[in-house]
Amino acid sequence: MNITLINHSDSRGGASVVAVRLMHALRRAGHNASMLVTHKSTDDPCTVRAGAKLAVRSAFIREHLRIFCGNSFTRDDLFKVSLCSDGIGLDRHPLVREADAVILNWVNQGMMSLKEISRIAAAKPVIWTMHDMWNLSGICHHAGTCTAYRTACGNCPLLHGAASPRDLSHRTWTRKKALYDEAHIRFVAVSSWLAGKCAESSLLGGSEVDVIPNAFPVEEFYCGDKNATGKKIILMGAARLDDPVKGLPLAIEALNKLDRDDFKAVFFGAVRDSHAFDSLRCDYSLVGPVSDKEAVRRLYAGASVVLSSSLYETLPGTLIEGQAAGCTPVCFDSGGQRDIIDSRDTGILVSPYDTDALARALSEALDSPCDPDTLRRSVSEKFSADAVAARYINLIGRTV
Repeated sequence: MNITLINHSDSRGGASVVAVRLMHALRRAGHNASMLVTHKSTDDPCTVRAGAKLAVRSAFIREHLRIFCGNSFTRDDLFKVSLCSDGIGLDRHPLVREADAVILNWVNQGMMSLKEISRIAAAKPVIWTMHDMWNLSGICHHAGTCTAYRTACGNCPLLHGAASPRDLSHRTWTRKKALYDEAHIRFVAVSSWLAGKCAESSLLGGSEVDVIPNAFPVEEFYCGDKNATGKKIILMGAARLDDPVKGLPLAIEALNKLDRDDFKAVFFGAVRDSHAFDSLRCDYSLVGPVSDKEAVRRLYAGASVVLSSSLYETLPGTLIEGQAAGCTPVCFDSGGQRDIIDSRDTGILVSPYDTDALARALSEALDSPCDPDTLRRSVSEKFSADAVAARYINLIGRTV
């Protein structure tokens, strides 16, 4: 089959990384898979720049001007919402026209419009993989504590001074509703938690949503010497550690409650606030952003525990990578973590956002870690790229 994946980038963000992995797994399975992107930064010949830079930039600006106007002309939370109002005409691209099936991923920020998606869905099978809550809400990617997606949105907390019953979030909800009612699109949630949110949604509550996790290169990770430094390592990583969603203050609070000196906390990822770690009292090191894949694998290989304190996560990749390297994952039960940790043999979940419980779980994981072979077997069965590709192939077969 000719399968065309569409994603905003081939390297920026988690959706980009897992979409590229899926594409190559589909190719290993014997299919002609390619990916269209608007931001290409790798030399991968299977990813194709979808349009001229000027056209891409123009569509991006048009959409964000609409958001700016609908947000009372303020930049606050400007990039936390998307409209799919403007695009670059991908329905006319040869890779789309020649495809037997199209897999949409993260296509916001001026890459595709809902009208383009409607035209594609009218001509061929479309699967839309949801990496966050945008498909099931009006304009937000993560609803947080807001539950307006259960009705018809409106009064959006991300529209400062412009929120109203028929604001930009409600109008976008109406456009999505028209598309979903008309087009035959098969939706995929990357976690059971996200599928549960779809079931609550006024947009997708009546739709059949398949759950297929993101693909991970679990075979590339390995277990190393967990005591090479003389102390047990608790590892925490993120693209941006002090992104409010990552709950760094909660992680620091829990680590400060560990009354022991046989561990060291290691953090990797970008940090904008130079004072973000001022209150951390345990032995720690801040590695900064790590782009070298082997360097990331070495960090996991030497760690005993991988920690996530996120306020909510669709499917936290650091926990999966940690399991593949034999690290015991410890985290809040605040999203798709239950798809990763299904028993005490595969990690420890605690109630959100109880830092006392998180500290106890960290101590327990240091003293009684999960068996590395069990962790690796679990993550391979669930999240290996070839296993995930097989599920997509099966779904395409049922959709075509």
